[in-house]
Amino acid sequence: MEHVFLDIPRLYTALAEWGACGVYILILNRRFKSNGLTAAVGAAALAIQMFFLQVTGDVALALWIPCMIGAAALMFVYLMIICRINFKTAVYCCAQAFLLAEFAASLEWQLHNYLLILSADWLWLQLLLLAAVYTGVFIAAYFIERPAFSKEYLSQLSVRELISAVGIVVVAFAFSNISFVMTNSPFFGQMKMDMFLIRTIVDFSGITVLYAFQSRICEYIVEKENTMIQAMLKSQYEQYRSYQESMELMHIKYHDLKHQIAGLRAENDSDKRKAWIDAMEQELEASALLLKTGNHVLDNILNAKMLYAKKHQIRLTCVADGSLLNFMHVTDICTIFGNALDNAIESVLMQEDTQKRLIHIAVSSVRQFIFIQISNYCDYTVEHSEGQLPQTTKTDKKNHGFGLKSIRYSAQKYGGTLTVSTDKNWFELKLLIPVKNAVSSDTV
Repeated sequence: MEHVFLDIPRLYTALAEWGACGVYILILNRRFKSNGLTAAVGAAALAIQMFFLQVTGDVALALWIPCMIGAAALMFVYLMIICRINFKTAVYCCAQAFLLAEFAASLEWQLHNYLLILSADWLWLQLLLLAAVYTGVFIAAYFIERPAFSKEYLSQLSVRELISAVGIVVVAFAFSNISFVMTNSPFFGQMKMDMFLIRTIVDFSGITVLYAFQSRICEYIVEKENTMIQAMLKSQYEQYRSYQESMELMHIKYHDLKHQIAGLRAENDSDKRKAWIDAMEQELEASALLLKTGNHVLDNILNAKMLYAKKHQIRLTCVADGSLLNFMHVTDICTIFGNALDNAIESVLMQEDTQKRLIHIAVSSVRQFIFIQISNYCDYTVEHSEGQLPQTTKTDKKNHGFGLKSIRYSAQKYGGTLTVSTDKNWFELKLLIPVKNAVSSDTV
């Protein structure tokens, strides 16, 4: 005789939806610094979710879909309140959390009916199974989702990709529940246990497809980033070669002028000779090497940037021991200082007051680390999440914003770290590279 399957308790469904949101709350940046406030809002959200699903448990079939949309909307609001995310991110996470909750609730209830047929009165055993299944499903989802989210997947998610992800969730949900509302569908089972099995399998298949879709997009983003970073490395190196050629021409001109000055001193007309010499000395001064840090690659980059800065009324100061960077590959020096200075120059050029166009560079040894700091005056807010790099301010975000990533990539090659911060109207980019890695890299 068939065991009588009851529908999933609405409180179980509410708990699954709340727990699935919790998976993404743990991954995303939370809005509140106080854990107590976060917990209070979470408890309130759980109470509201339970109340809503409980009072809509006996609605007519025609109202069932609107009630499920309402439950999803409560999940969306919960994510928006707790997490520091935008609308698009909240929609995507809500869709994933909704399908995850459906799977967790269906799986738990199916196991409940298979394993606890003779234990209906043992409440503690039911709660133990509920806790075990939900905890297992949500922990697994957390570790599967976290790597993708840490690679800035959401920040580059397009509207088309968002619609595709939501479409996968809608289709999976529709097929998993069609046997409950359409008894003449191909997915209808003769026994209710068959319908629960179909629901669990379809929900799991939907999650699998969604994760595969997400993984492929992540791979595409990584491939694109690597391509862009490599192109940027090549571009910075080519700029350095151009700087080097320019500096060599300046040196040649410098020496030529010295010889010309010596010849001009023999000029008989003293006024003409003096004017000529003064003009050539001014040209000589402009062509002279501005900085000597102890690293010729860094010298070429800094001198080229200083000439550009001088032309655009930017005050660029530098206190750098370039010899500390002699272990570093040419392309990495170009990447770090080229990109950082380009960003700094672009930022200060936004200042109408030329007195605020300030950039400072420092390279020094601090204990067992090489410390590199490039800072510029910045009186506007630079938004970035803790542990993440700032987003580009350009409108085409998909094809920009790789400068800081390429700097971080170069620093990580030597075991270093990159941090960015804003302090009293100054944007600061700091790199720390262990000296032991610097020494060992010199022998490679």
